[in-house]
Amino acid sequence: MARSNGGNSRAQPLALELLMADHRSVEELFDQFEQEKDGDEATRRDIAQRICSELAVHAQVEEELLYTWLRENLDDDDMEMVEEAQVEHNTAKDLIAQLEGATDIDEQYNAKVKVLGEYIRHHVNEEENEMFPKVRDMQEELDELGQEIAARKDELKEELGMEAADSEETQEEGEERPASARSSHGREGTHRGTR
Repeated sequence: MARSNGGNSRAQPLALELLMADHRSVEELFDQFEQEKDGDEATRRDIAQRICSELAVHAQVEEELLYTWLRENLDDDDMEMVEEAQVEHNTAKDLIAQLEGATDIDEQYNAKVKVLGEYIRHHVNEEENEMFPKVRDMQEELDELGQEIAARKDELKEELGMEAADSEETQEEGEERPASARSSHGREGTHRGTR
């Protein structure tokens, strides 16, 4: 349900658009893992490692930028949901560390990926249906925050050796990343020259 945003045709502010694209991307990876859970170990490990890497970047960006911004812009009554989201991140990081440290790709490994997926889906549901609606009307501020999120994601992906252009330029089946997200917003570390 798109609203008029001062002539802007996007239904979501840039920060929320980028974070929701990350949510859809990792949900797709969890679905891929589920389809391959009886497949070969190398394929399962590869998908699980992609899940872990994507979640690590996403969580760090949310913690550094989004949650900090929310703490400055939400009412005190809404702080509990931000703190709960942080605790959920910490728990997810524990599961991610267990997956990254696993030597055997067995039924226990499959179970950990499944539980992580369920946990992340719960977390995403709360963010998108409880947290994001509280700030959705702050279009200009969230568009600016989105610029910072895009730049920071590029930096983190570079640090982790991930292909930043891969997930960002093909957010949903070939949909190009919003032009406004490709601007470096004065920050170093973007991958504009490597695309």
